[in-house]
Amino acid sequence: MIEPGEPLPAVTKTLDQGKINRYAEVSGDGNPLHTDPEFASRTPFGGTIAHGLLVLAYLSESLTLAFGRAWLEGGKLKVRFRAPARPGDTVTAGGTVTEVREGLARCQVEVRNQKGEALILGEAEVLIPLERGYG
Repeated sequence: MIEPGEPLPAVTKTLDQGKINRYAEVSGDGNPLHTDPEFASRTPFGGTIAHGLLVLAYLSESLTLAFGRAWLEGGKLKVRFRAPARPGDTVTAGGTVTEVREGLARCQVEVRNQKGEALILGEAEVLIPLERGYG
């Protein structure tokens, strides 16, 4: 039974430039802000940053662990990107179930770095699988 207050599984990953470069290659987003340390050092960010969607994927992994196919087939996510993730950061994605009503779970979700800084904040909604039960 899913209840309000239930935490989502935490997903923790450490970013490095190699992981960011691989994401750039497979996504087709070769923006030098992500892949060229020399270029990125001259931007307001002061160095390379991870793609926002790479970091967001860790949040989706947490929701998939919590809700399985229900998340993958019909979950809804509304987020705000608050700060960038950088090579060397360890980020943790997760959240908390805030409401369960009529088979729908609402969750506050977040991704934070090792300093506790919010990188992504938002809300997710997912229809709860019948085998998990709902209130």
